[in-house]
Amino acid sequence: MQHDQKIALVTGGSRGIGAAICQALAGVGYAVLVNYRSNEAAAQQVLQSIRQQGGEAASVQADISDERDRQRLVSEAFAWKGGLHLLVNNAGIAPAVRADILDITEADYRHVLEVNLHGTFFLSQAVAKRMLAEQAPEAVRAIVNISSVSAEIVSTNRAAYCIAKAGLAMATKLFADRLAGHGINVFEIRPGVIETDMTSGVKEKYDKLIAGGLSPIRRWGQPQDVAAAVAAIATGHFPFSTGQVFYVDGGMHIQRL
Repeated sequence: MQHDQKIALVTGGSRGIGAAICQALAGVGYAVLVNYRSNEAAAQQVLQSIRQQGGEAASVQADISDERDRQRLVSEAFAWKGGLHLLVNNAGIAPAVRADILDITEADYRHVLEVNLHGTFFLSQAVAKRMLAEQAPEAVRAIVNISSVSAEIVSTNRAAYCIAKAGLAMATKLFADRLAGHGINVFEIRPGVIETDMTSGVKEKYDKLIAGGLSPIRRWGQPQDVAAAVAAIATGHFPFSTGQVFYVDGGMHIQRL
């Protein structure tokens, strides 16, 4: 690895927020490894966009909920350029069905937790161990978890998603505490209502809520809004912060009367 080469792995990097994060990191000088689970064509589009702008990127297929895939992903990430400075845990899924908490099935619950919390936790663990083994304190090294306002705002028809994001919020603090002494800072970015494929099915609902004042900034969030926060962390602007929650939600978290 070149001394000044910065390398990032972004999970779920082929679409939406993940794609925007990949492009933003490339824009601030990172070589970006774009992880995707199934949509290779979308991942290739992200690579093409980055390369057209003069950036460097590659893609790797892996399902982070699968232990063998996680192990392979970590091995390929560190082998690609000889190291890794930044892990962005963006991969996540919505419930297959927005079922009431009294009706959600155990299978649906498990599936959401396996991707959004279990897979992310153990991927972070594996990456952290490799980062510690490399012992490169002079470099900016970080783990960034893309969470959601659902970590604290209740949606009774998306119970598994809310529980997973709440768990991820605690995982951020746990890893932050454990890794701070080794120069690895850990952050949580908590987006609000962001215009992506995941929210397209409820667009009309959120259009009305936003217009009615759901958040003080009355517009949809864009993937680029989240990506800008990741880029700020990646460029070392918060060296004395860890375990921090960055809200990218238009002020939605503010309790108002």
